[in-house]
Parts: sequence; structure tokens; C-alpha cells
Amino acid sequence: MKHSRFTDEQIIGILKEQESGMLTADVCRKHGISEATFYKYKAKFGGMEVSGARKLKALEDENAKLK
Repeated sequence: MKHSRFTDEQIIGILKEQESGMLTADVCRKHGISEATFYKYKAKFGGMEVSGARKLKALEDENAKLK
């Protein structure tokens, strides 16, 4: 799988920019991502805080080790 250019914390920051009132197209243009990528991030990290993202990443890593 391709490695993301953004960390989980950065992705959550991008989502928060859009939630604060910026247009989705403007946020995508500013960060150089497509709208499809934005909505994929929103599906995965929507409504999540940075601490929640860290816990999710830790669980994903642990799952990978167990497999």
C-alpha cells in the first residue's frame, strides 16, 4: 500500500479546517489533495480527535503484528 504524505494528526487538522467553514474545494487545493482523498480521510477520521487517532494507529499496528 502507498504511504500517505500526511500524518494522522495532519489529516485531522485538514478535516478541522473544513469543519470550521472553509469550502472543501479550497481545503483540497490548499493541501494538494483530491476531493476523493478528502472524503476518504473524512470517512476514516471524521469526528476523531488526535488522541483517538493515535489509539487507532496503535491498534492497527498491533493487529498487523498478530497476523
